[in-house]
Amino acid sequence: MKIIEVKDLPLEGVKVIRFGRFPDDRGYFTEHYRKSDLFSRHDFGIPEFVQCNESFSRAGVIRGLHFQWDPYMGKMVRTVSGRMVDLILDIRKGSKTFGKVIAYDLPADRAAGYDEWIWMPPGFAHGNVFSEDTLIEYFCTGEYSPATEAGISPFSDDLDWSMCAPDLKQVFDRIAAGTKLVTEKDRNGYSLRSWEASPLSDNFLFSQLH
Repeated sequence: MKIIEVKDLPLEGVKVIRFGRFPDDRGYFTEHYRKSDLFSRHDFGIPEFVQCNESFSRAGVIRGLHFQWDPYMGKMVRTVSGRMVDLILDIRKGSKTFGKVIAYDLPADRAAGYDEWIWMPPGFAHGNVFSEDTLIEYFCTGEYSPATEAGISPFSDDLDWSMCAPDLKQVFDRIAAGTKLVTEKDRNGYSLRSWEASPLSDNFLFSQLH
């Protein structure tokens, strides 16, 4: 795995991992995951992955904002085809950025000399918005547990978007204004206030996760 760059995003602990491709006149080859290369890095620490998922979304879909405890689930996500705008919300109680949302644009570009993963450790709620038909995959550090997962609605009016890139917030707002491609579970998820008031939110104390 040819890791070119690891860059920090504005929410502490969330990172973009850029890895290289090896092109020739036939196309390209890349290693998009090699355990030893990722785990040997000193600028970030990723536990072992135990589950890998694939998801296809049609243009106009909004998903999230999802999280899980017992077991905690960190995610490393990339776009295989199409375009995903990833949404990340800090739910670590006691964090200076608690309640803030950022977005990161992950379009698939086969002509580029690199591809990217985005890594979100436990303590963040994750979602995405799709402006075109899109296939993504993501590695998880915990197996899915429906009894210990929840979601905060991306439509909640108490989320703080001040750290989000304005052009990506506009993508979300444009799609959110007209789409019906959102599950009722996601649309009617917790507000940030109601989640913070729940005793379950104490599973995400900054002092324990940091």
